[in-house]
Amino acid sequence: MPISNPKHPNLKTFAHPVIQDKLTRIRNHKTKHAEFRRLLNEIAGLMFFQMSRHFKVDEIPVQTPVEESVGFKLANPITLVPILRAGVGMTDGVLAMIPEARVGHIGVFRDEETKQPVPYYCKLPSDISRGPVLLIDPMLATGGSASYAAKILHEEHNCQEIQMMCLVAAPEGVDRMYQEHPYLKIFTASLDRGLNENGYILPGLGDAGDRIFGTL
Repeated sequence: MPISNPKHPNLKTFAHPVIQDKLTRIRNHKTKHAEFRRLLNEIAGLMFFQMSRHFKVDEIPVQTPVEESVGFKLANPITLVPILRAGVGMTDGVLAMIPEARVGHIGVFRDEETKQPVPYYCKLPSDISRGPVLLIDPMLATGGSASYAAKILHEEHNCQEIQMMCLVAAPEGVDRMYQEHPYLKIFTASLDRGLNENGYILPGLGDAGDRIFGTL
């Protein structure tokens, strides 16, 4: 079960030993991109399993080989929305758990001089507001990109059930998300110490996108 944080009411952290073991290996600077991707997707799948425990279900009849019984199905479509490009690196891990989920994309990058989000792409299901939305990005640093994406989902597409999944988060980004999107819950494997002068998470794990795609 994820642990609540008394200083950050919008944050839940996974202290599960298997997740923490994999996170430690991801942080290691010697971990190559192939293993990095594999570990990242494994963590994403483990996190989603817990995050989805409150999704609504409908009761339906089911005919087993022996008799008719009663079962359950998810009541509403689930949409994954990775923030390009690094968010894509966690999506397959979630799709392995729920392959019927739809996948939208929001493209936004951080201007390294201004630290402000710069949008460049957005493609989402037209009925995305019908069900839960999972916003995905491995790193929640300043919160600029995540806040922009959440605004698109909530204000422009009327999404009411939004959760965010990230691998590591900085307090600065968590606080910004709470100030600008207090309805949104953030799930992470680690709340790290903070940001350096360049806006990178400490201790962090480097540039997630470069480590996922081998573009170091």
